Amino acid sequence: MSGPEIILRSDETLDDLRLGGLKIIQKKDGYRFSLDPVLLCAFARVAPGEALADLGTGSGVIPLLLARMSEAERLVGVEVQPGMAGRARRSVELNGLAGRVEIVEADLRSLQGTLPAQGFDVVLANPPFRPLGTGRQAPTSERGAARHEQAGGLGDFLRAAAFLLGDGGRFYVVYLAERLVDLLAGMREAGLEPKRLRCVHSRRGEGARMVLLEGRRRGRPGLVVEPPLYVCEGEDYSAEVLTIYGEQKP
Repeated sequence: MSGPEIILRSDETLDDLRLGGLKIIQKKDGYRFSLDPVLLCAFARVAPGEALADLGTGSGVIPLLLARMSEAERLVGVEVQPGMAGRARRSVELNGLAGRVEIVEADLRSLQGTLPAQGFDVVLANPPFRPLGTGRQAPTSERGAARHEQAGGLGDFLRAAAFLLGDGGRFYVVYLAERLVDLLAGMREAGLEPKRLRCVHSRRGEGARMVLLEGRRRGRPGLVVEPPLYVCEGEDYSAEVLTIYGEQKP
């Protein structure tokens, strides 16, 4: 039995997520997913039957991956850009996940009335890393919104997560290592107590490029710092990253 027919537009590509046979529709000159959301999904702990939300889901990478990597019952991706939300919905249909994954077109800065308060067990985010006016500006609006805080800054993402999570609910985020202080302070201010931290390095001997962080809504103080994650060994992915993809080193 063949899957649903998906007609690609001239400015789109159909790409392999390298996990669970998943495919994703992306715009050629728009935002294109990186390794960061894959690492975030592997870092997150999701129990069977839980409900999770992904803030700023973009093309829907995170809910698609976690639909394969977990037994979550309900997965919701929130995206404010209509074009990206539309492609994410088509990717959900393409992968036969419409019964579990829902894409909601909404502004995460005003979720009240769109999604239920304290209605989720897990919230994830791969937010834009750069404040407006800093760094190299992306050439398209989609890329710009993915890299710079055009549709909500870090505080907006954290407040949205706190709104969606019940007490004890878990928040997972991937963020720039150089902004770790901002992230830790912002999480505590939003009532998301930092509980588990892992630094991501491109290679051994290099400084951390990214951080993976877990917080608990109204959790008790106490942070566990896990061993570092190295993305590459030489020019190839490390054994740990290949394991995430279900592959082995040749």
